[in-house]
Amino acid sequence: MRKLDTRTIVVASHNAGKIREIAELIGPFGFSAKSAAELKFAEPEETGTTFEENAAIKALASARASGLPALSDDSGLVIDALGGAPGVYTANWAEREDGTRDFPWAMEKVEKALAERGATAPEQRSARFVSVLCLAWPDGHTEIFRGEVEGTVVWPPRGDKGFGYDPLFQPQGYDKTFGELTSEEKHGWKPGDATALSHRARAFKLFVETCLTA
Repeated sequence: MRKLDTRTIVVASHNAGKIREIAELIGPFGFSAKSAAELKFAEPEETGTTFEENAAIKALASARASGLPALSDDSGLVIDALGGAPGVYTANWAEREDGTRDFPWAMEKVEKALAERGATAPEQRSARFVSVLCLAWPDGHTEIFRGEVEGTVVWPPRGDKGFGYDPLFQPQGYDKTFGELTSEEKHGWKPGDATALSHRARAFKLFVETCLTA
């Protein structure tokens, strides 16, 4: 495992919601960071078939373009009744023909697909959010961290916080969706905390424990 010996990194993302959440996670650690979007890096084509592969593609592209370590996230909603879909294609499910992403429309697609399979009861709608963080260096070295949180797909969507499919996902043990939880409730985590709730916070916890602590 390689330790991160700088607090200057690139957040390898063009997704405003992800950039915001990663910034909130890394902020307490004193990082100086800019996103790939701010730096106007081209978005690499995500040709991987796993979260790990796509996270590495994005992190390596930003690390090589900037000459700095880069941290990326590839994440998605995995629904058991849909055979794991949308999975690595979570963002693609939200893409309109003009290339824009419409998540309310995407959530309707998810509900329609579940209804077609007769998955109407909560026990038939089990799902998990997966986040894979990749820390990449300009020399091509990578470290991978995976976080998952179990839950249920609800309908109708609830809440206007978060982003993406958050209003559709109710984490196990909670009566609120990710769309109803504050950012602190969803992914607030500090060193010494035993647990982290969100998939991204769980992956970030592993990143901190592996790359930032002795």
